[in-house]
Amino acid sequence: MSYLIGMDIGGTNIVCGLTDENGKLLDKIKEPTETAKGSGYVFDKIERMVGELLLKSGIDKFHVRAIGVGTPGFIDPVKGVTVFAGNLQWRQVHTADEISRRTGLPVFIDNDVRMYVYGEAICGAAQGFSHVLGITIGTGLAAAMINDGKLYYGGGYMAGELGHILLPDIPYPCGCGMTGCLETAVSGTGIARQARDRIAAGQPSVLQQWLEGRPLETITAADVSKAYDAGDAMAIEVLNHTGMLLGKGLATAVTLYSPDIIIIGGGGALAGERLFAPMRHYLQQSVYSGYWERLTIRTAQWIDDAGIVGSAMAAKQRLGA
Repeated sequence: MSYLIGMDIGGTNIVCGLTDENGKLLDKIKEPTETAKGSGYVFDKIERMVGELLLKSGIDKFHVRAIGVGTPGFIDPVKGVTVFAGNLQWRQVHTADEISRRTGLPVFIDNDVRMYVYGEAICGAAQGFSHVLGITIGTGLAAAMINDGKLYYGGGYMAGELGHILLPDIPYPCGCGMTGCLETAVSGTGIARQARDRIAAGQPSVLQQWLEGRPLETITAADVSKAYDAGDAMAIEVLNHTGMLLGKGLATAVTLYSPDIIIIGGGGALAGERLFAPMRHYLQQSVYSGYWERLTIRTAQWIDDAGIVGSAMAAKQRLGA
């Protein structure tokens, strides 16, 4: 029997998982990335993690066909290069070659969100659908599109940056250099920012009582969801507004891509119907009925593991079998 390794390299943690040929996750390990120590240190850690994972699983390396890796940022999957990843502080890093040299295995890399969505399409909530649009709501907002089992990359491998659609009713500057990017409001950090701004402007909220002397900056998206459940008017307004903005962004994507299904994952998906109800309402009002009537919307099946499963299955696909 042969196996694959899937890996998700994030700015905070590295998760390394072992799967069978069908994408069943058999085992995984997780360690902090420690990006400040440099890419060489991170690659040495990855080499050690691969060895520990195989030892823990009782699998000989010679039974592993390849390693698939998802990393944030702009990726050249053909050259195996991380062109730029702000969360990792990497620029023009030959990620695939470095990991392959250390592990002695074929390595294929891609953008982490593409790998997340690919995992959901092959083995998760979108299994059986031909045209899949997947989004992740976390620190930012990203997307990927799959057509008939193949990832859509666009020119320069830059397709899917839903979070950088500009909307006129978003006032926030973005790390990309533009102002008004969707992800500055539709993200975990964006939801918290909206709540903080409303409180700072004098809008009352139960969150002021819950802070108990803590600075306003400590408010999180989870706090806003909790306040929503307590009937807090400010929190309800924030999540309704965020859902409306997400609906606007998705209306553009749905009209361009005509997906069969939209998968929503990432930590922001935990907001559930607080966010999705206004999103669906606005989306339905903003697209031609023919798109809406054939569209399915689901939360992701693999809240945490879709990236490593997707990376493993993408490596299998790129091996040609």
